[in-house]
Amino acid sequence: MPQVVTANRLTDGIVVFLGSGGRWVEMLSDAEPLADKAAVQAALDAAQRDVAGNRVVDVFAFDVDVSNKGIHAKHIRDRIRAMGPTVHPDHGKQAHAG
Repeated sequence: MPQVVTANRLTDGIVVFLGSGGRWVEMLSDAEPLADKAAVQAALDAAQRDVAGNRVVDVFAFDVDVSNKGIHAKHIRDRIRAMGPTVHPDHGKQAHAG
């Protein structure tokens, strides 16, 4: 099952995702889905350099579905992290999705 690496950016607490080239992106749609355990582990190891450099915290990988409709988190916790609060759809990243 594909996975995406996520963390929280230290400067503002925003949830970020590891995109291509090892850069952190704010939208799940811009993340790089990783197809196997070796790729996930390599990405987690690389992300630890950004933890050590005080750029991000709480790095982990989560399961995603990838289709022609995009990348979607499999579990509700990760969907909420990706989109924002569930009580106000006019707040968070979901308010800007389009």
